Amino acid sequence: MSRVGKKPIELPEGVTVTNDNNTVTVKGPKGELVNTFNKDMKIEVEGNVLTVVRPSDSKEHRTIHGTTRALLANMVEGVSKGFERTLELVGVGYRAQKQGKKLVLNVGYSHPVEMEPEEGIEIDVPANTKVVIKGINKERVGALAANIRAVRPPEPYKGKGIRYEGEYVRRKEGKTGK
Repeated sequence: MSRVGKKPIELPEGVTVTNDNNTVTVKGPKGELVNTFNKDMKIEVEGNVLTVVRPSDSKEHRTIHGTTRALLANMVEGVSKGFERTLELVGVGYRAQKQGKKLVLNVGYSHPVEMEPEEGIEIDVPANTKVVIKGINKERVGALAANIRAVRPPEPYKGKGIRYEGEYVRRKEGKTGK
């Protein structure tokens, strides 16, 4: 049995969930998310508790049971609290700035790298070496953070690059170290 799939989801105050033929709409104070789930999974809303029930113990149903529940929990958390990802720029002369909605990164290339966030995602630059990505969709926030990090991933010799906040970069010795 999936321990994650069996766990019920508590709906916070102000969050409403509607299920129309496994197309689930979650509305909350921060916005609205819509997602379509597998037709076999039964999504039940009773009062302020959301549960996912699988029809059988087949391998296919067991694999999507916990995933469906986790995606629903992320939707509920997103419309109530939202998601946030923080990136740090480490390196001499590395900096970020915001121009309108665009994020402009100067990370050691001959040109600045400009990135435009998609609809519903907000980029904030509290310091010139820190970038904060906020939004209600966990998948899109994480994907944008990964795309920004991919511009200049941290390298193992000096540790320079763009990294997630709190990310540990394993350092290597240079060619002189024995």
